[in-house]
Amino acid sequence: MDLILHRTEGGIARITLNRPEKRNALNAEVIGGLNDALARSAKDPGVRVVLINAAGKDFCAGLDLRALDKGNDAGAVEHLETARRLADVLMAIRRHPHPVVAAVQGRALGGGAGIASASDLILAAESASIGYPEVNIGFVPAMVAALLRRAVTEKRMFELLVSGGAVAAPEAKAIGLINQVFADAEFETRVVAYVQNLAAKSASALSLTKQLLYHTDGMTLEKAVEAGVQMNALSRTTEDAKRGFAGFGKKS
Repeated sequence: MDLILHRTEGGIARITLNRPEKRNALNAEVIGGLNDALARSAKDPGVRVVLINAAGKDFCAGLDLRALDKGNDAGAVEHLETARRLADVLMAIRRHPHPVVAAVQGRALGGGAGIASASDLILAAESASIGYPEVNIGFVPAMVAALLRRAVTEKRMFELLVSGGAVAAPEAKAIGLINQVFADAEFETRVVAYVQNLAAKSASALSLTKQLLYHTDGMTLEKAVEAGVQMNALSRTTEDAKRGFAGFGKKS
């Protein structure tokens, strides 16, 4: 059975975690397959939006530590390699040229919460939850912390990381951790409609907007505004913008 499913239709690359019997826990095969699917979708000229979803009841239960590190028998080098493989996936999502949307049902925990947090947009079913339980087993959600810091306030982040509990989707939306919450019965339909709406936008505008957002992260105000000036000028030279300006002129 393929642990990662990947298909592209209507400008949407759908990447599905497909290990439902293990709550889509991240072993080496899942991490490698996800990385490969992200790389293929980044090079596919027909892709405008990437949707990461999951089979079964849960989005992802996090790292399969026994499968990845052989439990307590692993050494420092093996632990480092495991951490880096997951970090590569998180950065592949962040650096992907197109918007990446995570559709979360059930639980997104640990590394699963990291995959969702690395995505540009998170859509969640009303019954879903997201959490960082690593502290409960003496572990640190270190890579996820870097992403969480960019989504919520510092004190809220600290509470989420040290409590070890999961946050229900409506609360996660209220604190800015996720974007949209849809009723369970409508979840799949609403997710499809949401990503289809994104895919109908200008591909160049979507990509350049994402590029600008993360490029200016950490910049001073002056440098961020200057980066905006450069991106503004660049975006006007795209074919999509030229068509948009021409159409706008005909309407006015």
